[in-house]
Amino acid sequence: MSTKNTYTVSIYTENNVGLLNRISAIFQRRHINIESINSSSSEIKSVSRITLLVKITEEQMKKIIGQIEKQVEVIKAFYHTDEETVYQESCLFKLSTDLLTNNDEIQTIINQSKSRVININKNFFVLEKSGKKEEVEELYHILDKHGIMQFVRSGRIAITKDEMPVSQLLQLIKA
Repeated sequence: MSTKNTYTVSIYTENNVGLLNRISAIFQRRHINIESINSSSSEIKSVSRITLLVKITEEQMKKIIGQIEKQVEVIKAFYHTDEETVYQESCLFKLSTDLLTNNDEIQTIINQSKSRVININKNFFVLEKSGKKEEVEELYHILDKHGIMQFVRSGRIAITKDEMPVSQLLQLIKA
């Protein structure tokens, strides 16, 4: 029996209405959960990149990539293992300013977690952390004991370790 692996999926596309819905429907029909999703501009002008994180078998992954490329208007879809990518998540915490000014432990937590204060006012401060999922979750559990006012996190963002620029790779595929 095949075991589940974590795959980062990179989908390059022009912006089209309903695109995310069509992509997620392919996973939904197969009862596969998308762990995270991130969409943004890519390094190629007028082309967006959607990054998904899924835990499935390689056989399932190959079938889904094929379906995405046949059923959705994409330029190209790729999947990568964790070993083939450099990846991070980002998160923001809103905490009471009193913690920062009256609790020496908070400054130690900020330094040890390699996070940084990006905004501060008299009522709250905002702490930013980028790192692996486990690092973000660990910091959340530590700060939760001190009272988190608000928390938000991104999905995975990833860059492949390939040496060929994606723009060059996509040109080869289009030819």
